[in-house]
Amino acid sequence: MSSSIKISGVDRVYTDTDGVSVEALRGIDLDIREGEFISLIGPSGCGKTTLLRLIAGLDKPQAGELTIDGSKITGVGPERGYVFQQGSLFPWLDIEKNISYGLRARGVLKTKKEKVGEYISMVGLDGFEKSYPHQISGGMAQRVAIARALINEPKALLLDEPMGALDSFTRSDLQDKLLELWKKEGTTMILVTHDIDEAIYLSDRIVIMTPRPGKISKIIDVDLPRPRHRGGVEFLEMRRQILEFFRLAQALPQPEYNI
Repeated sequence: MSSSIKISGVDRVYTDTDGVSVEALRGIDLDIREGEFISLIGPSGCGKTTLLRLIAGLDKPQAGELTIDGSKITGVGPERGYVFQQGSLFPWLDIEKNISYGLRARGVLKTKKEKVGEYISMVGLDGFEKSYPHQISGGMAQRVAIARALINEPKALLLDEPMGALDSFTRSDLQDKLLELWKKEGTTMILVTHDIDEAIYLSDRIVIMTPRPGKISKIIDVDLPRPRHRGGVEFLEMRRQILEFFRLAQALPQPEYNI
């Protein structure tokens, strides 16, 4: 189950605590295809998370329109799952109950209880069903958050830097798990990230946004074959091209680049 999302002429302006207007997004036009994996990248403050929140229905634009499968987005809905940077698990619930929370809230847990075990296995957490969030690692917690979002069978999964706080090894493992789930579920996925390597590794297309006011400056098709190899010549060449676009090739010589 997946969806197509259309963003047309979207503007978003905030008023800060001093009463000053801050233009977060200007004239955003983007068509996201059904089952596509999209990454949004750009400098801090360019409106990536604002755009994701608009797609989620957690915020509303001043101008323009967002639709999912032709229906206007006017608020949150079960067809869109959202995973936050820190996972936002309920600390008083064990892993099993965290994952099943959405089913319980919708009153369908009794009829879909077997799915809880399926998703626990799907994210590789067998044996941790009765553990609590404080008893598991950050990477495991993010797996729980992703399973909790996917168990409701959303058409689109919105990921707000869910791997940003993880160490490189855990991050790579979770990236592979996310790709595995994407292939299995066929869900449209939209990822906000600061990591260029992550965007290339995961995405069908990369949407590059400008500093505030956030606009789409470039959309890159990632036509590298899967599975992708981070050290491959084509992968490194694409990274070099993106870094050149940001004029960071000389400023950031380290192996992992953030923007």
